[in-house]
Amino acid sequence: MTSIEQTTLGTTGPKVGRIGLGAMGMSGAYGAADEKDSVATIHAALDSGATLIDTGDFYAAGHNEMLIGRALAQRPREDYQLSVKFGAMRGPDGAFVGVDSRPAAVRNFLTYSLQRLGVDHIDIYRPARLDPNVPIEDTIGALAELVEAGYVRHIGLSEVGAQTLRRAAAVAPIADLQIEYALITRGIESDILPTARELGIGITAYGVLSRGLLSDSLRTRPTFAPDDFRAHSPRFQGANLTSNLKLVEALAKIADRRDVSVAQLAIAWVLSRGSDIVPVIGARRVDRWAEAVAAADIRLSEAELAALESAAPADAVAGTRYAVEQMAMLDSER
Repeated sequence: MTSIEQTTLGTTGPKVGRIGLGAMGMSGAYGAADEKDSVATIHAALDSGATLIDTGDFYAAGHNEMLIGRALAQRPREDYQLSVKFGAMRGPDGAFVGVDSRPAAVRNFLTYSLQRLGVDHIDIYRPARLDPNVPIEDTIGALAELVEAGYVRHIGLSEVGAQTLRRAAAVAPIADLQIEYALITRGIESDILPTARELGIGITAYGVLSRGLLSDSLRTRPTFAPDDFRAHSPRFQGANLTSNLKLVEALAKIADRRDVSVAQLAIAWVLSRGSDIVPVIGARRVDRWAEAVAAADIRLSEAELAALESAAPADAVAGTRYAVEQMAMLDSER
């Protein structure tokens, strides 16, 4: 398997593998997952040079953190960095019921995450969404105190806009912004990405494969289980999916000419956007991780980049990336 390079996350963040591993799918977000496969994928990611593992304390109500804790129990702590999102609250039926980023809640969430992960510190700790009831300065101030105490190494943010980035960075150093970014999801390019670069804040890009849309796995138009995120995502419904699969077919022709997969092409495109952008890939099988890592060796020519832009223009995707209720929670979309 290819050994990936490392890069520094922003001007104040840690040195991480050029590709990170997103663990959400290992806890059922996209249908059933096998724990043995998930643990093997985490090990394969570390063995390939990846160091950043991303999770959220609300992924399957703590299941994801416990899974990661078991997978990493015998690994030296210095071999990996944990990126953890907090603040999203869930009811016993699994429904999301709000966001809480009050300073006291931040400390409480951290305490439970440390226990579930079996570690004494989190490398990058971030609110999952902006809490409309708590000034971002208060949340970042609480995180800065946790950094000072040694429980957190770096502060991150997730899905916030440029103004919030500036307000947060005025309180304490921000290592990175985790936000969706892909060939067909490019909203950050106009304002958020330039602001992050101005402030020296790295980007950890999720949704690089657009939840499997930018891959070969959905070209047969499968049905999704009720508990699969995509069963409720506008981009995967009816005419939207039909339109989006036409984009995938156009990209597949380019991928075929390079003898690579659509997924590898999509990852290579994000990697080409700058060394300050670290794609976080949600693999849950070793073969899928190997496919992702191989994309690090793909160098796209200017002609190929132009062909990709033509095949999948920035505004061509049909449907929003979340359902209406979830879109309303995104500071990055305001």
